[in-house]
Amino acid sequence: MQRILRCLGIFVWLTAVVLGRATTNDSATTFTGVLQDVGQIGNLPSSQVGVGQIGNLPSSQVDNLRHEDGYRGIWYFNQPQKDEYVYKYSGGLGTYCADHIPMAYYSKEANKTFFVYGGGGKDGRSLHEMVSCYDHATGMVPRPTDLMDKKTDDAHDNPTVMLDGAGYVWVFAAAHGTPRPAYVFRSRRPFSIDAFDLIEKTNFSYPQPWHFAGKGFLFLHTRYDPAHSLYSMTSPDGVTWTQPSRLASIEQGHYQVSWPWKDKLGTAFNYHPKIGGLNARTNLYYLETADFGRTWRNVAGEPVEAPLRTVENKALAHDYKAEKLLVYICDINFDQQGRPVILYITSRGYAAGPTNGPRIWTTAHWTGEKWDIAGSIQSDSNYDMGSLYVESDGVWRIVGPTEPGPQPFNPGGEVAMWVSRDQGKSWTKEKQLTHGSEFNHTYVRRPVNAHPDFYAYWADGHARQPSESRLYFADKSGNVYRLPVKMRADFERPELVR
Repeated sequence: MQRILRCLGIFVWLTAVVLGRATTNDSATTFTGVLQDVGQIGNLPSSQVGVGQIGNLPSSQVDNLRHEDGYRGIWYFNQPQKDEYVYKYSGGLGTYCADHIPMAYYSKEANKTFFVYGGGGKDGRSLHEMVSCYDHATGMVPRPTDLMDKKTDDAHDNPTVMLDGAGYVWVFAAAHGTPRPAYVFRSRRPFSIDAFDLIEKTNFSYPQPWHFAGKGFLFLHTRYDPAHSLYSMTSPDGVTWTQPSRLASIEQGHYQVSWPWKDKLGTAFNYHPKIGGLNARTNLYYLETADFGRTWRNVAGEPVEAPLRTVENKALAHDYKAEKLLVYICDINFDQQGRPVILYITSRGYAAGPTNGPRIWTTAHWTGEKWDIAGSIQSDSNYDMGSLYVESDGVWRIVGPTEPGPQPFNPGGEVAMWVSRDQGKSWTKEKQLTHGSEFNHTYVRRPVNAHPDFYAYWADGHARQPSESRLYFADKSGNVYRLPVKMRADFERPELVR
């Protein structure tokens, strides 16, 4: 049987060489890679590894995982500017980017919040795929698990996390386009970060894995084909996957955020025009599926034929191009009726600095008849990403770096908590969570099933020059804790900052 499987692997490789690459309907690329060793990947027997489910790292690279002696994030920059702001965006970006969802997940059964981040490694500049957890019973964290050194400083390769129905922890380690591979890992035991198996070596960007009880994974992600096109795939077990299905590919592509509500998954996205590309990102679109990705519809329930290819289509929520505004999408949530609420920042230009203000935190809420769009909070960077919470009592909260930081007009700043009791029409700053910081705080993330004790999660870092980067979380009351940078014990309690 082993010889037959090896021969099959050789056949797949030869076919890939001849054809260049496999295709799906709409000429989409499939998972890439060559089946180098059909045998045991981690602890998965070969019978569970299907052709196209690539895992070609030696199992020793999974078995000999390193547990770091502290929590240190990656520092990253993108697109230099010849002015005092230095870069289009930069800083401590261990919880970057908005399109990587989710980065934290609370399990009631384990009473732990599992979280991932892009670690800085010993030198602070080589990105490591990190996973850990906060134990709500003890109030402590273990030494974080280092899944791999990605051999890059690009924070676009940061991981995301999801738990399946049995409690296994899945980590999807991204790639930024096609130069580097992406990876999928699964914990060897439920609710544990001690050991992982490599399930997949492949290619995807901006991973958004969602697990639906009794169905499996619905995986939204981006592929460079060469546009930043949106795709979906499904899997009953995380091992065997359907072919990727293209969801949207308008001009130069999209950035998206997604979130589930019961059996529904909603996604909100912008588009990148032919002229300007991602630096001209604009418009707001929304789609949802209630049948595990088989069909998609707009917010009014009208069927939409995928992939979307035209700027004007039934998914369009608001035409910001006509208003000459850029759209930086932050988060998506749902009200008590399952109607979407999208959080994003509008801006007049892509470059850092005061010229392109005002940068307005905006919500688009579907009322059942129309999109109710409102916004009044202002901050100083397009990349001041925060999260939107819709509570069971109808209160909306934003936790994000809305306040000026030590490096103004660069990504992040001081973190504040805002509250709206009229569905986004007005906002009140309930509490400022950080004050007098050395570095800007960036990319505040919302855990799945967010527990009041681990309500928001982010990193910091100097926004104009390389620096160390620390990781933080806040409880619902606004108390901020820093994860231990240097650990002397296997388990330690995070430090209360304020």
